[in-house]
Amino acid sequence: MPLPGVYYAVKKNGSIYYRSSVTYRSRHISLGSFETEHEAHLVYERAKDLLSSGRGINDHEGSDPLPFDKAVILVNFRDNNVYIKNPIYLQNTYIEYYLDPDTVFKFDIEDLFFYSVHRIQRRGGHFFVADYGMQVNLNTRYGIKRHAVYGRDYRFINGDRYDYRYENIEVINSHNGVMRIKKDGKILFKTSILINGTVTVGIYDTLTEAAIAYNKAADILTGSKGSRKYELNYIDELSPSEYADKYTEIKISPGIYERAGRA
Repeated sequence: MPLPGVYYAVKKNGSIYYRSSVTYRSRHISLGSFETEHEAHLVYERAKDLLSSGRGINDHEGSDPLPFDKAVILVNFRDNNVYIKNPIYLQNTYIEYYLDPDTVFKFDIEDLFFYSVHRIQRRGGHFFVADYGMQVNLNTRYGIKRHAVYGRDYRFINGDRYDYRYENIEVINSHNGVMRIKKDGKILFKTSILINGTVTVGIYDTLTEAAIAYNKAADILTGSKGSRKYELNYIDELSPSEYADKYTEIKISPGIYERAGRA
């Protein structure tokens, strides 16, 4: 007979492994799969202890046999009476998503449904979720462009790079290839584009002009030898005819035409 909280299971090759689970408030909660019965039972005992104690998430130690994400899920269920399958803890006005003990994201409560069914993953220094078979960068969900540079194109107002609450995100440069600069005491907008390195398209008086200049450069380069795909800027403050007039009027660096072989 297996130890409390442990169930035998059989792999396709016929070998036995052990599953652990706990029941709390009439809910059956899986704690994971383990190689030995003793390990599975130990995790069950730690889960029971956590659910019956006042221990918090920060009390979890690296040597604890209970996986950290399971500890977060159980503490949240115990404290807030809401079971969420991802490692989320509900605060009064926001949620905390624990990727690991040292990486804690904050999101507005409105984002709870999304993150309760989408698990955050990390590759290198980038964070993303899988959504409809695609990898969606966390930044792009909040209006931050894919190639944006922290401190130049966007910033987190309180300095916490894991705090994605909307009021904490400031997008400084909201368009592809556009950077706000200061020259002779005046705020201007510099447009650049990638062509085997960064090439300056021009410097413009307004953000809209700079964004259109990027689109014009991208259009010129598209189809040229060795060209890449460019994500164009969406200009919603102009009508189609106004956009067309601006597009025609805006001057861009002759080097863009040269690079495209259209000088």
